[in-house]
Amino acid sequence: MNILVTGGTGFIGRWVTRKLLEDQHDVWVIDNLANSSTTNIEEFIYSDHFKGFTEGDIKDKGILKELFRKTDFDICYHLAASINVQDSIDEPRTTFENDTIGTFHLLELCKEYKTKLVFMSTCMVYDQASNANGITELDPIKPASPYAGAKIAAENMVLSYYYAYNLPVVVVRPFNTYGPFQKTGGEGGVVAIFIHNQLDRSPLKIYGDGTQTRDLLYVEDCADFVVTAGYSSQANGEIINAGTGRDIAINDLALLIAKNPAQIQHVEHIHPQSEISKLLCNYEKAKKLLKWKPKVSLEEGIKRTSQWIKEYGES
Repeated sequence: MNILVTGGTGFIGRWVTRKLLEDQHDVWVIDNLANSSTTNIEEFIYSDHFKGFTEGDIKDKGILKELFRKTDFDICYHLAASINVQDSIDEPRTTFENDTIGTFHLLELCKEYKTKLVFMSTCMVYDQASNANGITELDPIKPASPYAGAKIAAENMVLSYYYAYNLPVVVVRPFNTYGPFQKTGGEGGVVAIFIHNQLDRSPLKIYGDGTQTRDLLYVEDCADFVVTAGYSSQANGEIINAGTGRDIAINDLALLIAKNPAQIQHVEHIHPQSEISKLLCNYEKAKKLLKWKPKVSLEEGIKRTSQWIKEYGES
């Protein structure tokens, strides 16, 4: 197939691109490099199936139109987004324009060219898990940050094109994803930051009391899920979660990585109003519809991520 990946040089995007190339599809990538680098995809440049990188913004309708005009895309994996919760609180307009309006521009072109759209949403749209089996796709959503609000708005637009125009679309909601190529600084994920600080012998800083939990999904499992959702016609019109079905308190995660309680510090939370106290995924729908399940345990994922950070540092 011919496939477009937006945000394809980003952390999850580059793994999605890798999986698509391994599956022998022709892949085009667009990214504005606001939160990533072409070094993340330099290993793909020599693949016969890697057809090109465009530095561009999904809010630029002209660049998008040119891409769709030149190539008959079968699927667009839409991962380009502003993803930082605090940034969305500080500057909500930027997040809304990138995550909601940018998605609308893509939908219009996917409708015109009959291209399936896989929309990358987030577990941050949910309210907290309230039962032992975890959050299902039918559980309540709660836009506790402008980031979550923009994603929910975009999800609704995506699904409206399925119902109004019969456009094949799928909304994917991976839980907290970590692994190689994730940033280890302020915009990175908790696992990457903790590993970096542990290796650097600097404090592992926990916001709040550290009892909040996360369901941590290894990035290759996440990419496999996202790609599979695009391949499946059964997924059309659906919202689908991906996680491990296991959550861990941030205090326990810090101890697992640091091995030394003295290296762990608690600091005042920067956005307590947007904190979700328990995130635990129920991925039964992905298992049933896509025959997908995670393969990499948290312990193994931390080991792989730590090894990558030791060798390559921050991407």
